[in-house]
Formats: sequence, structure tokens, C-alpha cells
Amino acid sequence: RLSAARIIDITGGRNVALFVFQLISPVEVFTRNAMEEKDTFRILLATDNHVGYLERDPIRGNDSLVTFEEILAHAQSRQVDMVLLGGDLFHENKPSRRTLYGTMEILRRYCMGDRPCSIQFLSDPHDNFQHQPFPEVNYMSANHNISIPVYSIHGNHDDPSGDGSLSAMDVLSVNGLVNYFGRVHNIEDVEVSPILLQKGKTKLALYGIGHVRDERLHKAFVKERVKMLRPADDPESWFNILALHQNRKKRGQKDFIPEQYLADFLDLVVWGHEHDCQIDPTPHDTHRFYLTQPGSSVATSLAEGEAIKKSSGPTE
Repeated sequence: RLSAARIIDITGGRNVALFVFQLISPVEVFTRNAMEEKDTFRILLATDNHVGYLERDPIRGNDSLVTFEEILAHAQSRQVDMVLLGGDLFHENKPSRRTLYGTMEILRRYCMGDRPCSIQFLSDPHDNFQHQPFPEVNYMSANHNISIPVYSIHGNHDDPSGDGSLSAMDVLSVNGLVNYFGRVHNIEDVEVSPILLQKGKTKLALYGIGHVRDERLHKAFVKERVKMLRPADDPESWFNILALHQNRKKRGQKDFIPEQYLADFLDLVVWGHEHDCQIDPTPHDTHRFYLTQPGSSVATSLAEGEAIKKSSGPTE
């Protein structure tokens, strides 16, 4: 399912990794040249952008916005089909007007346009976006002209809170700039319904779990209260991706999510929240899925993991 191709680009002094993910039968692995473009998903992965971090700093104040713009510029130049964000797009739960405006301006500049979106949306949007007043994927709306759809879960920095239990991601969603999914409505009965997408012959089931307190989600997994719903139509024919935003490293007895708790039918897990970049996909020891941890796009602490070169990953 995964090729070994790895290309490094230097964009504005930042390390950007290109991997080739082959969304085909697990038994058959072909070279990139043998794959037909019409059947190939081109997806850019990024997590923990922390837009707005140190925005008042006279030197680093624009770093997070500049980096986020570089990521979407790379998505545009690579002509990806979609962008998948793994949470913590914003650093603050209530981003400043300057940060919110800058983020919306970047999304509009790079993700709106006349280039047709070649991905079919097959699932019921009322299942995927049930918390939204306009439950629809943005590129199928008659009111928006989207060339690169962005799918995003929330993280612990931009999670829903306060009056109306709203997130800054809801603001982007209601404006048609982001497809915000993966919100957990009932921690006692977590049902994760996939977004079903198809390009040519390739079928992709995209799952998302936005950030929940690790102890609560850990308990839900232990009590088998997390249900990953599968497509009714030939479930084995789908490539399954999960995006989640939780502690991966053990920071307490229950203050993390053990990898083996995740469903074995998954093919790729995109792990947000951990800031050290481990973007090379690695196979799990006991489950069939691969794991990729893109890490943060800006350093927000003096931890050792933040010193690793930052990457975003366009995938095919």
C-alpha cells in the first residue's frame, strides 16, 4: 500500500517531504508511473499549525501565518486534491481578529478558485457535519468556488467551548472555508462515521476524532464505547484513514491513547498533537495500519522534539 519514494523539497528554508501513498489493493503494489492519475488521491497532511503563536512578538509574530501560507502554497503548486489538518490550526481557543483574518485570507487565496475538484463525495453530509447549520461539503455548495477542499478536526487548543460550545473551526466552517469534522457529541457512546470519497476507482473512508480529554477517551476505548462505522458497500474495498489529536506518548496511566486501541481495519493513522516530526509512515507492530506523525509546523517550546526539522506531507 505504501511506496518507498521520498522526495525532499526546500521551500522557504523549510523541509517539506513528499511521500507516495498508493491507495490500491493491499496485495498489489505498483510503481507511481503505472498508476493512473484519475485514480490517485493527492492529499497534503499537516497538523498543529498553531496559527497566532507569539503574534505580538516583534520578531516571530508572523511566523505561524507565514508557515501556514507556505503549506497551502505547496498544496496549490502540487495541485493536491485535498488538505487534511490534524488539529490545533489555531494556538488560542479564541484567536485574535488579526489571526482569524489572516487565516481566512490565506485559505481564500489558496483554496478557492476555478480548478475543478475531482473527488466525489459519497456519504451523507448530515452524518459527517451534523453539528453544522449547513451540513454540506464546501466544494459541492452552489455558493462557494473551491479548488482545494480542506478537511480538519479540532485539537486541544481550538476545541469547542463556552456559550454554544463553539470552536474557531466553526467560524471557518460556516464561512465555507474548511470542512470541519470529527466532533465527538457523546463520550459515553462515540460513533465515528467516515467521510466517503472516491476518485476514479479509488475509494477513501476518512475518519476523524477531534480532541477529547485523554482520560475520558481512554476510558471510552477500555469500555468499548468507541464504534468505528464502516461503509455498507463492500467495506474491504475502501482505504481507511483516521485523523486524531491525542497524547501518543504515555504521560500517565490513562493520559494517552495506546495505538493498539485503534481499529485494526485502518490503513493509515495521522496522529496530531505530538509536536516532534515523525512524518515517515511506519507500520504498527500488531495492527495492519501505518502511522504518520507530521508534528507541528512551528516550534512552540524548547523541547527536544521541537528541534527536529518541520515538515508537511503531500501524499498520493
